[in-house]
Amino acid sequence: MYPSARFSVAPMLDWTDRHCRYFHRLMSKEALLYTEMVTTGAIIHGKGDFLAYNEEEHPLALQLGGSNPVDLARCAKLAADRGYDEINLNVGCPSDRVQNGMFGACLMGEAELVAQCVAAMREVADIPVTVKTRIGIDDQDSYEFLTHFIQTVSEKGGCDNFTIHARKAWLKGLSPKENREIPELDYPRVYQLKQDFPQLTMAINGGIKTFEEMEQHLKYMDGVMVGREAYQSPYLMAEVDQRLFGSNRPVMKRREVVEAMYPYIEQQLANGSYLGHITRHMLGLFQNMAGARQWRRYISENAHKPGAGIEVVQQALAKIPAELDV
Repeated sequence: MYPSARFSVAPMLDWTDRHCRYFHRLMSKEALLYTEMVTTGAIIHGKGDFLAYNEEEHPLALQLGGSNPVDLARCAKLAADRGYDEINLNVGCPSDRVQNGMFGACLMGEAELVAQCVAAMREVADIPVTVKTRIGIDDQDSYEFLTHFIQTVSEKGGCDNFTIHARKAWLKGLSPKENREIPELDYPRVYQLKQDFPQLTMAINGGIKTFEEMEQHLKYMDGVMVGREAYQSPYLMAEVDQRLFGSNRPVMKRREVVEAMYPYIEQQLANGSYLGHITRHMLGLFQNMAGARQWRRYISENAHKPGAGIEVVQQALAKIPAELDV
């Protein structure tokens, strides 16, 4: 029995919304899925339901952004009551908006505060509270800085589960996009962290693309978190259960995945959703295959039109050569 965190899809702003998660869940029953980061302010003061999800998405973690223990506890309680499986505190996002709100990666420099936040959430929620972080920020990038952060948050906050993005964050001078690519990956440092804190559950994140890479990381870590690759080449999800969780369920074919989305798409359209908001997550399904470009183009050109319905997806699927058993 493997923990769900053995493989997870990273929380990605504007990407891992509930349509994306439903699509990913069709392909993998075991992967742990994350919401986009939601700020405590949005949940407490925003108009709309920022905690909505589809029941089919479990196991599902809510990623929270914030640094006020009282507000975080309030949101954690709401999330637990709504049936989320885990709450994750964002201590890794480097964007300017996040720094101004005093959350995200800048919290790495406030280990005591992070510990208070985690403790406050754990007190009111009966589900796991976890932390996603970097290996350092700006010039605070020594191994001692990292171990002090982990030790403080685990011992004083009671957090026993961390996901470590194996890059430091430059809070000054780099954009969020550059922060995902420019700081060098340092996997050995994350392996060392797991070795020095064997009692903690730790997953590794950053630049992971293939199952071969995942299997290599899993020799040292409890889990792997995959971000952009799972989004841009989503068919990767179809083999997760078999390759990483020992499942003997047959791997779904790409056509089966598309057809399995039909009832969901029709239900969402009936509820007032817009086709393009759903199909944008499916564009990479036939990546590097004959007909892939035509599939993407047909959906991109037609899904946004007024009244666009399921026939757009059916006609796009017809662009994939019938002789391809995919």
